[in-house]
Amino acid sequence: MKLKAGLIITAFLLIVALVGLFWTPYSPTAMVSARFTKPCAEHLFGTDNFGRDILSRAMKGLGTTFVIAFTTVLIGAVAGTLVGSVTGYYGGMTDHILMRFNDAVTAFPTFLLALLIVSLVGPGGRYSVILALGLVFIPGFARVMRSEYASLRNRNFVTNARLMGAGDARILFIYLLPNTVRVFLPAFTIGFNNAVLAEAGLSFLGIGVTPPDASLGYMLAEAQGMLAAAPWYALFTGAVIVLLVFGVGLIGEGLQNFMGEVE
Repeated sequence: MKLKAGLIITAFLLIVALVGLFWTPYSPTAMVSARFTKPCAEHLFGTDNFGRDILSRAMKGLGTTFVIAFTTVLIGAVAGTLVGSVTGYYGGMTDHILMRFNDAVTAFPTFLLALLIVSLVGPGGRYSVILALGLVFIPGFARVMRSEYASLRNRNFVTNARLMGAGDARILFIYLLPNTVRVFLPAFTIGFNNAVLAEAGLSFLGIGVTPPDASLGYMLAEAQGMLAAAPWYALFTGAVIVLLVFGVGLIGEGLQNFMGEVE
């Protein structure tokens, strides 16, 4: 039930984001009406302090947030899986050195580490955010995948593969990798939600996505100074973020329950 509900919510938002890439009710950057127009038939989410249609900006911002979160988690997942597979499979000194480095990185709060990386890289809009958050998410995936590879490396099917002459690379990515799906997919959904919130936080502080790009985090930062004049701006933007995190979270919980039932 959770998995189905999460898929429906996330699929709906994804469709809205994809539509927003090609069509929005109004131009996300154009001043199309009076400032602070309340939600009405012409502007379902109202307008902001520049007279821009909030629904159009939310559709465009949702697409930006999806791209940033997915790309970020993909970087962390791929690099983290490579590190985790090597350390978990081989163990020994390789495992000790890489995991101690991993522990040192994870000792820093994730958000502060992302702030540091963005500061070092310099302003670059979405690309700086993707790079910073992608690097930050590597240690988490590395730890999860290391644990899974370490628990699988001495299974009978791995021993049989070695006896049949399979090389380490084939064992790592043909025999072992498919068996890590039960932990990889829930970890990916958790990482996605963390990326959405982290991007929102960075943009909220003014060091993430910058104009003319729109993102949900940047819109929420804009809405902060308009709570008295246009409370609907923060309300609708925040609701989209909450709905996205809620939907993906349900998918993660549903996958965990499903994988547990399969086992």
